[in-house]
Formats: sequence, structure tokens, C-alpha cells
Amino acid sequence: MDVSAGFERKKTRQIMVGDVAVGGDAPITVQSMTITKTADVEATLQQVYSLAAAGADIVRCTCNDFAAAEGLAQIVPRSPVPIVADIHHQYKMALAALEAGVQCLRLNPGNIKNPKHIKLVAQEAKDRNVPIRIGVNGGSLHPDLYAKYGGKVTPEAMVESAQDELAYFAEVDFDLVKISVKASSVPLMIEAYRQLSEVTDYPLHLGVTEAGPPPGGLIKATAGIATLLAEGIGDTIRYSLTADPVQEAKAGRQLLEAMGLRERKNVDLIACPSCGRAEVDVYAVAEQAMEAFADKEIPLQVAVMGCVVNGPGEARDADIGIAAGNKRGHLFVKGQNVAVVAEDEMVDQLVEWATYINDHGAEAALARVDTQKAAREAEKDRARLLELQGDDANDSGTRVDLIRKL
Repeated sequence: MDVSAGFERKKTRQIMVGDVAVGGDAPITVQSMTITKTADVEATLQQVYSLAAAGADIVRCTCNDFAAAEGLAQIVPRSPVPIVADIHHQYKMALAALEAGVQCLRLNPGNIKNPKHIKLVAQEAKDRNVPIRIGVNGGSLHPDLYAKYGGKVTPEAMVESAQDELAYFAEVDFDLVKISVKASSVPLMIEAYRQLSEVTDYPLHLGVTEAGPPPGGLIKATAGIATLLAEGIGDTIRYSLTADPVQEAKAGRQLLEAMGLRERKNVDLIACPSCGRAEVDVYAVAEQAMEAFADKEIPLQVAVMGCVVNGPGEARDADIGIAAGNKRGHLFVKGQNVAVVAEDEMVDQLVEWATYINDHGAEAALARVDTQKAAREAEKDRARLLELQGDDANDSGTRVDLIRKL
């Protein structure tokens, strides 16, 4: 399946971050950052492994002192994913991180201001074939750029900052580069990336910096990142949340899966919004299902529906689903009823059937049951509900009639 169908990506150069390709025709990658002290090797590695398990392809660790650099020397060879060293004001930390064996550096142009130091780091990275992310941040532009653009952050200022850094790199013939122009303002971030995409073909790292805690932070980050991805801009992404970084990795992975930009890794759970016809607490059952599938890599679409009147039909394209009715659940596979289960067993049965389908396929699942019998049971509960509540359980028809009389 062509998972990128529908979103024509802007063609960019491709670089390698360790063994992970970024840019070109490579899949869009997910990144996050550890929040441990890098000098604490075991704690940092534990978080790296957790992030990798949650969907991160690349992980960044701070390198703010020599103890952190020494920690990186022990972390890099044991990491399941490439490690990026986050460098701020001290160029010597970049050199130390390179000695530690990191697969990428992140430099902030507003923090390392001496051109000689910038070019030295680029030369050392070139000698080791290690890429650098130019990490422009709206909160740390060079003072000269603030002054040039009226004392405020503009998309033009952020793009110029990236171009200035690229010019220093060009002086030492270094071009293993990816770029970010992040801001906490979603409109500012979007426009900066749009402008940058017009003037360079280097791969772009997308993110809304300092997005804040969920759910607001998730909304802001998704608004910015998804908008650009839909325009074909972006080669790697990071959610910057005030939360456990595992949430960042999960959010990034789920966004790419939802947009069809990465193959599904876990369930896509769909659920009805509930209504007057629902005979179970749909919210509770959906939450229980999410928890039950959380640690299982079952790339199926699973539906949780509140009633048997419309549920199976509305979720007919799901790989497997369940619809509640008369204190029991009606399981359906690809729109066909397959079993009736007790209400308190609905989630367990969903997991069991999903696991079977993942292992053996939907046709095998359908072949092992009497689908006609299951359909008859579902029809009984559907008829009972319609008799009790009629076709309009939410009484919307009465409201429409009243409106028409106004």
C-alpha cells in the first residue's frame, strides 16, 4: 500500500541519522527527547528504550556538560535508535558529543554566535559524516536579527537565521543538514516552514516549540505539524509537550498513522459519540478497550458502538467491532455478525478476536462461526430497541417539526 497517497511530499535531500534515513523518499520519522540527566546512563537508556517502544525513530539527549558527554559515550552503543546531542551555548559540548559517537548534533544558531566555532563544529562533523540539525527557535534568535526585523520574531527572521548558519557550513563544504524553524505560535511556525521550504531542499524537522501540556499542547502541535504535512512539507517531526516524553512519541506516531504517512503499528480505535439509543457507557467501554490494546501491536481498525441499530452499519469497514444491545455485545467482523457475548466480556472478546484476526486473517475468523445465527440474534435486539424507542431515539424529528413551524 502506498501510505503517502493523497499527500505529495516536496522532494528534499536525504541524510542518514545513524541507520535512519531522513528526507528524500524515506518515511517521515518521529523524534522525542529524554528528560533525564544524561550523565545518569541507566535512567537515560531506560527512557530511550521506552521512547523507541512508543514509536520514536530518533531520540535526542541533552549534552550540557562534560559529564553528559561522557554519559553519551556509554549510551550511544547501547541505544536501540540513533542519538542526537542537543547543544546550546558551548561549542565544546558539540565536539565532546562527536567524540562520544552521537549520530547527529542539534545546534541553535542564536546560542552559538562565534562563526569560527560554528565552522569548527561543522568541519568536525563532516570528518565523521555526522549530520547537524540547524535548530532555529523563535525564542532565541540572534540579537542582530531581532533588531533587523523590528524587535520581534517573524517568519523572515527565522528563515534568515537558518540561511546564515547554512552559509557558515558552506564555507567548510558541509551539507549533511536538516533544519527546523520552531515557534510556540502555530501561525508563525507554519508560515516560517512554508517560506523555508521555498528556499531550500534540505530535509525539514517540524515542531511547535513549547506547545504546553495536553490536551492544549497536543492540539497546538497537531495543528501546526499536520497542516504542513498535508501540504507535503516535513521529513521528521517532534511533539514538544509538557508531559512524559513517551506521550510525544505516541502522539507523533499516531498522527502519521492517522494521515496515512506511516504503516499502522497498533489499533485504530473508532467509537460512536453515543446517543439516546446507547445501552452501555460507550465512553467507559472505549477507554477500557484503549487500555486493553495499549501494549499490543495489532494494526487493525477496532470499533466500539453503543447500539445494534446503527452500530454495525456505521462501522462496517472496521476489521472488528462490537455493538451493545440488551445487556450483551454483538461482535462483528468486516460488517458481519459473528458472536454474542456477555456485556462484561465485551472488551476481552474484542482483544481475543482481534488477536486471532491479526494472526490468521478475517476470512479465517468468519469461517469458524455461524454468522447467520449471530445475525439473527443481532436482529432480535435491533428490533427490540426500535420497538422501544422508535426510529428517532434522540427525538430530533420533533425538533425539526418545531423549527419548520417558526
